[in-house]
Amino acid sequence: MPKVLIADKLSESAVEVFRQRGVDAEIATGLSPEELKKKLPGFDGLAIRSATKVTKEILDAAPDLRVVGRAGIGVDNVDQEAATARGVVVMNTPGGNAVTTAEHAISLMLAMARRIPQADASTKAGKWEKSKFQGVEVTNKTLGLVGCGNIGAIVAERARGLRMKVIAYDPYLTQERARTLGIKRVETLDELYGQADFITLHVPKTDETTGMIDKAAMQKMKPGVRIINCARGGLIVEQDLADMIQDGHVAAAAIDVYDEEPAKANPLFELENTVCTPHLGASTSEAQEKVAVQVAEQMADYLTTGAVSNALNMPSLTAEESEHLGPYMTLADQIGSFAGQLTRSGISSIKIEYEGTVAGLNTRPITQSALAALLRPVLASVNLVNAPVVARERDIEVSEVKHERDHDYQTLVRVSVQSESGSHSIAGTLFGGDKPRLVEINGIAVEAELGPRMLYISNEDKPGLIGDVGNTLAESGINIATFHLGRAERGRDALALIEVDDDVAPYVVEKLSKLPAIRDVNVFRHPQIQLAEAAE
Repeated sequence: MPKVLIADKLSESAVEVFRQRGVDAEIATGLSPEELKKKLPGFDGLAIRSATKVTKEILDAAPDLRVVGRAGIGVDNVDQEAATARGVVVMNTPGGNAVTTAEHAISLMLAMARRIPQADASTKAGKWEKSKFQGVEVTNKTLGLVGCGNIGAIVAERARGLRMKVIAYDPYLTQERARTLGIKRVETLDELYGQADFITLHVPKTDETTGMIDKAAMQKMKPGVRIINCARGGLIVEQDLADMIQDGHVAAAAIDVYDEEPAKANPLFELENTVCTPHLGASTSEAQEKVAVQVAEQMADYLTTGAVSNALNMPSLTAEESEHLGPYMTLADQIGSFAGQLTRSGISSIKIEYEGTVAGLNTRPITQSALAALLRPVLASVNLVNAPVVARERDIEVSEVKHERDHDYQTLVRVSVQSESGSHSIAGTLFGGDKPRLVEINGIAVEAELGPRMLYISNEDKPGLIGDVGNTLAESGINIATFHLGRAERGRDALALIEVDDDVAPYVVEKLSKLPAIRDVNVFRHPQIQLAEAAE
């Protein structure tokens, strides 16, 4: 039974979801980094919120870890690069708190516009300062969205209900999507800055967005602009914002996230024209329940069925896709493994081609299966998650090609490898929709099912080969299970693919290599045997 450690506070519903889906969940919150490192061995999954920091050191101390699930959208506390290198899937729940965060942004905007927190504090202090807290209407004002993904789109919908004009800057926002939302797309941030009365941020924290709202950016905004940030801390240079509020160019700000959290001191806390909340964007009972259940479902599905959803370092793969693509991924695994075991020098490029039915499917998981299997003979730790990174680190060019041309087979997958010592091309298909078969090796047609132990022999097409090989194996006490032959044309290049019942010792390979007409002999081990040996 897979095991998951819940290291941050999650709804009890998460534990129930894990239990119902056949995953053992243990709760251990508030652990120090050292305690977490000691605790993690033996766990397949780690469920967190924002408190636990999943560093390279933590990952290195968790040899069994397969997935990290973040209940929420932000994954600043997970070293994704280190997780990917280790082959650990990183998941989040981007839609789980979208409504809650969007509503908080709207709430902050209204509270800031009408100065509600300040008026509340004054009234409760026994004052009646009605004239001091004059606000502004939002009706007919222009709201500028910096980022228009899930949360930004909900903010836009709510703002239009308040009769606001909404504009948005987002490089990924299409004109069609903007029309559907009833908003105007602007081409540049400067254009948004020049038009918006209110600006709300809904972008992730990246190298490009960190510090994007600084003094220079605010100077381009309309005098009297009001700024809201419920996205990520660090998007705004806080001291610059405080200075611009004091100068009067920025009328007010409503902030929920900060450079350093928990934020005990901040230049924005000292100003009257700010509304500050302690990272409450996702803090509703509905959102907490939703993200806890969602992350548990995602992690359990991955650990029990291989389904991948909302992963940040691996293509998504639904449970239905996982079942449907499973035979193709198995085929790619076998072809890639065969090609990898034939390759004896540094690889420069890998091409994966799809023809027929498979060309119309989600081929990214299939490609990564082939890539991982191909690299596994050299790197036992490679898997579906880190295979593309491993290839990139080694300057291996990887390409994927889909053909619409007709072929003899309903579906065909071909893996071609270029290395320092030459090239190999292996193709396969599925018989009966789920039975992998090799159908071509280096341009020579052959039809074979890959067994646990295979001998691959390349040779000249000359009489007597079958008898010589059979006698040599018999003398060594090795029984032949199946024997498959193929040739380019009579008297030219040929091959033999032989399934045997026992391991073939190196001395047997050497004896075979010395037989007349044989050019090369390779021992092929099935991917499942490779994985089992690596696990041991």
